[in-house]
Amino acid sequence: MAGSRSSFRAVVAAGLLLLTMGSTPAAPATAAPAAGTPSAGCGKTPALTSGTRTIQSGGKSRSFILKIPGTYDPTRPHRLAFGFHWLGGTAEQVASGGSDGYAWAYYGMQSQSGDTTIFVAPQGIGNGWANSGGEDVTFTDDLVRLIENDLCVDTTQLFSIGFSYGGAMSYALACARANVFRAVVAIAAPGAISGCSGGTQPIAYLGIHGVSDNIGAGRGLRDTFVRNNGCTPQNAPEPAPGSKTHYLTVYSGCRAGYPVVWAPFDGGHQQGPVDGCTGCESGARSWDKAEIWKFFSQFDGSTPPPPPPPVQVGVRYSLLAAHSGKAADVSGASVAPGAALIQWSAHNAANQQFDFLASADGYYRIRARHSGLVLQVSGAAAGADITQQPDADTVAQQWRVVDQGGPVSLVNRLSGLAMDVWGASAADGARISQYAPSGGANQRFQLQRS
Repeated sequence: MAGSRSSFRAVVAAGLLLLTMGSTPAAPATAAPAAGTPSAGCGKTPALTSGTRTIQSGGKSRSFILKIPGTYDPTRPHRLAFGFHWLGGTAEQVASGGSDGYAWAYYGMQSQSGDTTIFVAPQGIGNGWANSGGEDVTFTDDLVRLIENDLCVDTTQLFSIGFSYGGAMSYALACARANVFRAVVAIAAPGAISGCSGGTQPIAYLGIHGVSDNIGAGRGLRDTFVRNNGCTPQNAPEPAPGSKTHYLTVYSGCRAGYPVVWAPFDGGHQQGPVDGCTGCESGARSWDKAEIWKFFSQFDGSTPPPPPPPVQVGVRYSLLAAHSGKAADVSGASVAPGAALIQWSAHNAANQQFDFLASADGYYRIRARHSGLVLQVSGAAAGADITQQPDADTVAQQWRVVDQGGPVSLVNRLSGLAMDVWGASAADGARISQYAPSGGANQRFQLQRS
């Protein structure tokens, strides 16, 4: 990839900022992040130097390339950014920028960062990121530990980016290490092929995907963090094939400090798409490196704010099943006692809206807006139905909200069992009953303000 930088156009959905063709990308960052949380390596004379190195991880010899900025100061905490290569790619290609050189090194982050950031390019086993048994997440953990113990890192400013298989690896870290990484970018990730252990915590997320490249996979990964971050779901706009441009949607309603951004473009399986040319590939000219660094550099080194309480009394919510995205629904919008709870495609009608009423010992009753009745289990047995009944504040009507940093579990006081979409069905009409708590996606519900 070679050439000069082009202009770009971005469209932001649903009342958000509309950027037009010819906008100027943000200038490369020149300032370091504000003082954050220093790692153990701050104040030390480092033993690590830039270049290719190896460590033992999980009983295997693993290699990586480290780039320490020329302005490195052992008394000032630095950002730490990982770049994961694609299937068949190498750490050297990420670190060097390939044919585009410095302009695309570490997916353009190095040139955009203004020499303020420590970069790492890990090498995957077999030039991929199968993450068998979590070994690639463990490798990343070992690299973080090594670098933070020797170099001065801001432990609140860790970032990850990858293309294709590397994008799937970046997504796997978003799932498994949301308490370690501040933000991740996944470019053209083909799905959760590197796994998603955990996948319930909020983390800042940017997805970039070509509209001609199985974009449904990218949407699915994005929607994990739309749910986890408490963002308002929407049908984010995407450019038409042949439009030669990209769109940019910044989701609204997300938890403070946990944005989700979606950047679809007219093209295929590419890491450096260029506006004005369908299918063109150039890291030097691509719009995405400026957007990537703008996304990362918005975080100032402060600790993310704690998430709000999982529920607020008096607020109406839709309960969106994490596995299906469908809403808990009182069947047929019935107002009669005994009407069953099912899942149905979300339409935000009154029979899909609930509020929480405080009960004793931190439990809540869950009241259907359309009927004024509350959700109750019909017994203590696994598989027992959940229906709406008049509010008597009995233990069968009391629910504990288990906050998992995103979608919550709802556990009944009488039975100790969790609200559960039967058989993890994604179908309209699947009944919602109770079952032994497993933490599975069919037992977790995003509480979306109605």
